[in-house]
Amino acid sequence: MPPVFRFAPSPNGFLHLGHAYSALLNFDRARETGGRLLLRIEDIDATRCRPEYETAIYEDLAWLGIAWERPVRRQSEHPADYRAALEKLSALGLVYPAFESRAEIAKLVAAREADGPWPRDPDGAPLYPGDAKSLSADERSQLIASGAPYALRLDMAAACRGAAGLSWNELGEGPDGERGSVPARPEVWGDVILARKETPTSYHLSVIVDDALQGVSEIVRGQDLFHATSVHRLLQVLLGLPEPTYRHHRLIRDEAGRKLSKSSRSTGLRALRAAGIAPARVRQLVGLD
Repeated sequence: MPPVFRFAPSPNGFLHLGHAYSALLNFDRARETGGRLLLRIEDIDATRCRPEYETAIYEDLAWLGIAWERPVRRQSEHPADYRAALEKLSALGLVYPAFESRAEIAKLVAAREADGPWPRDPDGAPLYPGDAKSLSADERSQLIASGAPYALRLDMAAACRGAAGLSWNELGEGPDGERGSVPARPEVWGDVILARKETPTSYHLSVIVDDALQGVSEIVRGQDLFHATSVHRLLQVLLGLPEPTYRHHRLIRDEAGRKLSKSSRSTGLRALRAAGIAPARVRQLVGLD
């Protein structure tokens, strides 16, 4: 079987040089290995994703000379796939609803920090500080029936008890030079969100479901997602999904050393194209021959 790669942008802004680097690496790896390249549109966030950004993704990638297989998978068209995975985790007793708002969570964290620093995940966000797991089934049902907003969270402690000794095969390099067999530490993320009342899935859940359904065998993505791989490996094991290999790559940064964002107009692919920059020059700008 030929290896399968994917580039999976979100249409919530225009692509920049960082996206170009990741897309080109996937494209090059597919050509080098005789593999397949898929394009996935991660448009589950209906409030931020817009059709014009999706159209721009296709235009920018084609301008770079990148070819991908059709049809393109769009997350918004597959809510049943994520619901099935969520139901399986729920059946294992690993999912619970939490009803605190973001403001309420911030207050809980502030109260906890009166006694010392509250733990934070690798992205710097505080771990969930609430006690929603202690609510009875009747209390949860009443809150849901009342229309209260909620987030569905993974009971991380329970999930880790059923999946000890996790690791992944790293073909690239982590932020601290990690390579080869990397131990997974999903517990440092706390009770991550898997879905919300108004959103059928989170990134953590949708990415592992999509990769499995599409047969992705080598995941090439930025080092900013290196630590999240611990959560992804845990969910893959819990759901009985295949284990891909991972190749995390360096990030393209601006002159101040910051990771590029979609608001970085000077490094946006559309702006570079409008300025007459050639696709070959883009490869040079991101450090590819």
